[in-house]
Amino acid sequence: MANTDIEIAQRANMLPIEEVANRLTIQSEQLELYGKYKAKLADDVIDPSNDDQDGKLILVSAITPTPAGEGKTTTTVGLGDALNQLGKKAVIALREPSLGPVFGMKGGAAGGGHSQAVPMEEINLHFTGDMHAIGAANNLLAALIDNHIYQGNELSIDPKTITWKRCLDMNDRQLRNIVSGLQGSTNGVPREDGFDITVASEIMAILCLASDRGDLKKRLQEIVIGFTYEKKAVTAGDLKAEGALATILKDAFNPNLVQTLENNPVIIHGGPFANIAHGCNSVIATKAALKLGDYAVTEAGFGADLGAEKFVNIKCRQSGLRPSAGVLVATVRALKMHGGVKKEDLAEENLGAIEKGIANLKRHFNNMQEVYRIPTVVSINQFPTDTEEELALVQSLCEQAGIQAIRSTGWRDGGKGVINLAKAVVNLSEEQESTVTFTYNDDESLEEKVKAVVTTVYRGSGIQLSKKAKTKLREYEQLGYIQLPVCIAKTQYSFSDDINLGSTPEAFTVQVRDVKLNSGSRFIVVVTGAILTMPGLPKKPAAENIDVDEKGVISGLF
Repeated sequence: MANTDIEIAQRANMLPIEEVANRLTIQSEQLELYGKYKAKLADDVIDPSNDDQDGKLILVSAITPTPAGEGKTTTTVGLGDALNQLGKKAVIALREPSLGPVFGMKGGAAGGGHSQAVPMEEINLHFTGDMHAIGAANNLLAALIDNHIYQGNELSIDPKTITWKRCLDMNDRQLRNIVSGLQGSTNGVPREDGFDITVASEIMAILCLASDRGDLKKRLQEIVIGFTYEKKAVTAGDLKAEGALATILKDAFNPNLVQTLENNPVIIHGGPFANIAHGCNSVIATKAALKLGDYAVTEAGFGADLGAEKFVNIKCRQSGLRPSAGVLVATVRALKMHGGVKKEDLAEENLGAIEKGIANLKRHFNNMQEVYRIPTVVSINQFPTDTEEELALVQSLCEQAGIQAIRSTGWRDGGKGVINLAKAVVNLSEEQESTVTFTYNDDESLEEKVKAVVTTVYRGSGIQLSKKAKTKLREYEQLGYIQLPVCIAKTQYSFSDDINLGSTPEAFTVQVRDVKLNSGSRFIVVVTGAILTMPGLPKKPAAENIDVDEKGVISGLF
């Protein structure tokens, strides 16, 4: 009997992707096939001319993540399958996995058990090449910048002010800070440089937030790559780069269609990290899911303090999308870890730890329901080691706090294990009105926007700006970027910017060490604590357990 996610996925009975598409009234000529089981949606499927939100959008978020895993994507996929079992026409919209976590610590990102998107191996490894196209576009712009300086620097770019980094879709700490252009004048102009991981790049964010191809090109044109010696902003448009960048992204701009293990449609497109980027799949993919189905089920990365906050304050603000209901995923295992239990002791029943850890769930739920104003239900994603007493305690503690909590067994049972959650989601979306509320106003100062997120969403006491961060925020406002939202980069393991303070700290100050203007994606990146835009591999990378045999069968992927 199959036990691991990859073994279950390899036993899947997949339908040809044309059959999955046909259930959404998508014709074969509206697909660009990538083999038998995956395809890109043609432009006329994602036509933005009718921009009204047709279906109901369901946003899946989670409590603060732990090394034990919460199963947010598993719940998202299971919920989509369950809605279809209820006779609802549901389409799932997910992000594309990054090779960094696949070979690093987190593993794959296509769901798990019997609630997966397939073909799982292909989704996690290269997929349709979108990540590579985004990296190529990013690095073309970097090459154009250095070539312009080498060829005479007509724009008078000050090399010390260049903010545009190269990128790579892999965890590689060695490349965070480098010196490029060494070994003589024919090899370029020496300068300090560095790499971001592709999913933290501005090109990724632009692709995910662009409303159409025209908007994509305009955003690419607006990218600020650095400044002149006279402190004037230099854009990709000044380098005449936007046409070439949009050309590289021509195919990557189209969302990808795959299926669940139950042969229901899944649109996967874009993959920004939620701890250092905005953590949501593309606007065009989400809107396509809403056009094609009665329900679109999507997720935002990590906890409701990160992905869901950015979903509301960045994605909803820029796109006009509004969730009708929310799901907050929690596990007994995670609550015990938030209550002080070590990972190796999670199999032991510990009711006291759950009572301590429930504070984390309550804070995230309050963000979803009261701060963002999205009617929300809690999904308790069950694990085999959970005892009946532990599960009952979580439900009881939630009930005492006025929180509806429903058990889900999507990993074990697929859609039928998420039926009760699906019924609750339908009731929430149809009986309660969602009045999505932003955490700050457009015309507030950039510093006030950061403070608003820290005090309202994180429950911190305030922020401490470094001298560099304060100066740059002031400069960005003087350049006319005060209207932009903020994208706070911080650890996913705590409401604070310091993992040592625990997952649910009180009365803390967030340290802002740097800020970066992402003028093309139209937000300000705020770097806090020790967060890095190029992760490193752990002591024992997942790559050590991944292999392929002489017949091409992959093992150990997840």
